[in-house]
Amino acid sequence: MPIQTIIEPFRIKSVEPIRWTTRQQREELLQAAHYNLFLLAADDVLIDLLTDSGTGAMSTFQWGAIMEGDESYAGSRSYDRFRDSVQDIFGYRHIIPTHQGRAAERILFSIMCKRGDVVPSNTHFDTTRANLEFVGAEAVDLLPPEGREPSRVSPFKGNMDVAALDGLIARVGSKRVPLVMLTVTNNSGGGQPVSMENMRAVSAVCRRYGIPLYFDACRFAENAYFIKLREPGYADQSPKQIAQQMFQLGDGCTMSAKKDGMANIGGFLCTNNDALALQEKNLLILTEGYPTYGGLAGRDLEAIAVGIQEALQEDYLKYRIASIAYLGNHISEAGVPIVQPPGGHAVYLDARAFLPHIPPSQFPGAALGCELYLEGGIRSVEIGSLMFGKAAQMDLVRLAIPRRVYTQSHIDYVIEIILEVWRRRKNIRGLHLTYEAPFLRHFTAHLEPCP
Repeated sequence: MPIQTIIEPFRIKSVEPIRWTTRQQREELLQAAHYNLFLLAADDVLIDLLTDSGTGAMSTFQWGAIMEGDESYAGSRSYDRFRDSVQDIFGYRHIIPTHQGRAAERILFSIMCKRGDVVPSNTHFDTTRANLEFVGAEAVDLLPPEGREPSRVSPFKGNMDVAALDGLIARVGSKRVPLVMLTVTNNSGGGQPVSMENMRAVSAVCRRYGIPLYFDACRFAENAYFIKLREPGYADQSPKQIAQQMFQLGDGCTMSAKKDGMANIGGFLCTNNDALALQEKNLLILTEGYPTYGGLAGRDLEAIAVGIQEALQEDYLKYRIASIAYLGNHISEAGVPIVQPPGGHAVYLDARAFLPHIPPSQFPGAALGCELYLEGGIRSVEIGSLMFGKAAQMDLVRLAIPRRVYTQSHIDYVIEIILEVWRRRKNIRGLHLTYEAPFLRHFTAHLEPCP
C-alpha cells in the first residue's frame, strides 16, 4: 500500500517566531490599514499567504553559494555561474539579470512595444498588464472557455485559446502585435498549467505571422511537473528535460527568480535576438546596473544559480504539488468553491461563488480576504475586480504558499479558519474604494466596509 502522508523533503535548521494577535487587535489593525491587506505590517500576520514571490526559504546549498558571491562591478564570476545555470535550462543566447521580474517586463516592453500595439497572453498578471499599459499598449487575455469556469475540472486550464489568438492577429494585423506572452503557470487564471501541446500550437501561430513568442516563466518548474503528471508522452521525462523543451518553442522570456528561482530577490530577461539584446542591455545600464549584475549583488546571482536547479528536483516538486492539493481538496470537500483543480503554487477561492450576495462592484475577493485575516490572522491576496478593474474575468482570493516555509500543521490551521469563515459567509459585507492610484491600485488602495 503506497504511503499517503505528505512529508516535507527537508529538515528545518533555523526557525522564525510568529506572533499571535487577538481578533480585537486584528479589527483595529485592519481598520488602520484601510482594509487593504498589503498595508498590514508583516509582524501582525500569523500565516502569510499574500504571495509566494521572494518569501521562500533557501537551502543550505544556496546559503553556501552566497558566501562565494563575487561583488565585482563588471565581469563577476558569480554572473558566469548564474548565466551558465540559467542557460542550461532555458537555452537562450542572452541572459540579462534584473532585480526582479517586473524590471525585465519594463525593459522588454519599453523596447518592443509602443502606443497602439496589442499584446496577447493566456492571462497577463498585474505588473505585466501595468507595464504594457504604461507604454500605451493593450494587454489582451485569451483564456479558453474552461479557464473562465472556476469549478470545471480540466488538466490544463491555463492554456491560451489558440483560435482566438489567430483571430486577434488576423483582425488587428501582425504589425500591431510585437510579441505574444505565455504565462507558465497561469497565475491570474488560478495557477493552472499550460500543456506542451498548447505551447506548440501557440508557437506555430507566432511563427506563421513572424511574431516573437515570450514566456512569463515565473513558475516554469511547477508547469513542467504538471506536464509530466498529466500530459501523455512525458511521464518518463524529467522536469528539467520538459522545461528545456518548453523554452525551445519561444524566442525569449521574462522571469521573476523570486518564484521558481527559489531566491528572495532577482530575475532575468532572455532573448535570442542579438540586436534586441544590445538595446536591452543599454537600457539595463541606465536603470538597473551593468549587464553582469543587473541590479543584483553577486550573492543573489549565486543563490539563483543554485535555486533554479533545485526547483526542478522531482522530490521537491512532488511535495510542492501534493501540499497545495492537500489544502485545496480538504476545503473543496467541505463545499468551499475553489478554482479546480488546485494550482501549482496556490489555492484560489472563488469569491463570487463564496459570497454570491456581494456584487463585483463591492470587491467580494477583497472582502473575503479581510475576513480570513480577522478570523485567523491569515493574509491572502485578491485577484479580481480590485486588481484588474473591468478586465477582471473572475473574483478570486489567492492563498499562495511560500516555498519550504510552512509545515502541514500550518496548512491544517488554514483549513480550519477557511471552514469557519465559510460557515458564517452570509454575514460578510462588501467594500468600497475611498482612494485608488492610477496604476496597480490594489497595492495602495484604501477601502471601507459598505453600509
